[in-house]
Amino acid sequence: MGEFVRPGGAVRTALVIGGGVAGPVVASALVKAGVEATVYEAYAEPADGVGGVLMVAPNGLNAFDAIGVGERVAEIGHPTTTMVMEDFRGRAVFAMPGLPGLPPSRTMWRPDLYRVLNAHAAETGVRVEYGKRIVDVRETPDDVTAVFADGTTATADVLIGADGIRSTVRTLVDPTAPGPEPVGLLGLGGHGPAVDGIGGSETMHFAQGRRAFFGYWADPDGGTLWFSNLPHQGALSMADARAVPGEEWLRRLRAAHEGDHPAEVLLAAAETVQVVGALEILPTIHRWYRGRMVLVGDAVHAPSASSGQGVSITVESAVQLARCLRDLPDLPRAFAAYERLRRPRVEKIVAGARRTNNTKAAGPVARTVNRVVSKALVPVLSRTVFSPERIFGEMHRHTIDWDARVTA
Repeated sequence: MGEFVRPGGAVRTALVIGGGVAGPVVASALVKAGVEATVYEAYAEPADGVGGVLMVAPNGLNAFDAIGVGERVAEIGHPTTTMVMEDFRGRAVFAMPGLPGLPPSRTMWRPDLYRVLNAHAAETGVRVEYGKRIVDVRETPDDVTAVFADGTTATADVLIGADGIRSTVRTLVDPTAPGPEPVGLLGLGGHGPAVDGIGGSETMHFAQGRRAFFGYWADPDGGTLWFSNLPHQGALSMADARAVPGEEWLRRLRAAHEGDHPAEVLLAAAETVQVVGALEILPTIHRWYRGRMVLVGDAVHAPSASSGQGVSITVESAVQLARCLRDLPDLPRAFAAYERLRRPRVEKIVAGARRTNNTKAAGPVARTVNRVVSKALVPVLSRTVFSPERIFGEMHRHTIDWDARVTA
């Protein structure tokens, strides 16, 4: 167990609602800041084996370093050093190497990340209680009490909503807060045979196909990992998506990527498919906190998978919230400082993801126009506007100084 140091702020105990990525991270950061934290997870058991592939960018690795788990997260991920943008024929349009002086992004399986984060939280002294679905809160001038569906309660100085894009705590903070919106894309993925000429497993390829977006990279264990974003209007839950037989999804994927290389080859050989459902984005949330409650991670800023930043900015926000609660003498000033530190950055990233989603979900006419324009302009822009530093510098070079004191 880590050494317990009393913080300079007003918080001594915290209820963390949600045991995904944000929950164990913010709890670990709070313990490091001197706050006793307990995680309450709605599901009856850990999410072992649940979830697909994700990427942690250099800024996310830096935030993980702040709570002492950066090396362990890097170890479970495979380095991704280069991103290659291609046309639907599989011809490279331009390549983006990683930024000099930064570690490469890491691509990993979500269950592996859950395992590492929960193990680290337990080592620091964080307790996790499962089967605790929050339904209400009761606040007094001195504390806040969570009421769970099983009739039990828990009380602490502060309650942190880390319960994801469909956050219950968000509705308790602000009953008028918007929920997630579908972005017009479905997420599907799978594994296929090896593809000649795609380079090593550290190179990730992205192609705007004639009807759908496709990404692929060499699997370090053999073969090729791939994903597709199929245009789709309206919501589609993961449960509803998985109710559709895999053979039907493969039929739709093969039709959408007919004539696209190497998507056509990979999908022809595919026997199974992993279905995520409709990709979603969270609109701007006007209230990040109220009273003794505050939101973190996807509960307050979910940029969709197209950003490549979902996990990274979640960890950044968790660490910054802990710093603010450590250093500022009361909750209003701590929460205001946290929002000031985070809102401009995350909203810029969310806006960028929305633009990317719109491009991926474009209709056939817009796709044709985009291909013609890209063919003419990308060779020039890739040497200027599309340089890795211009596109990713501000995002990936962001660092957090844990030891620096936060001021109101």
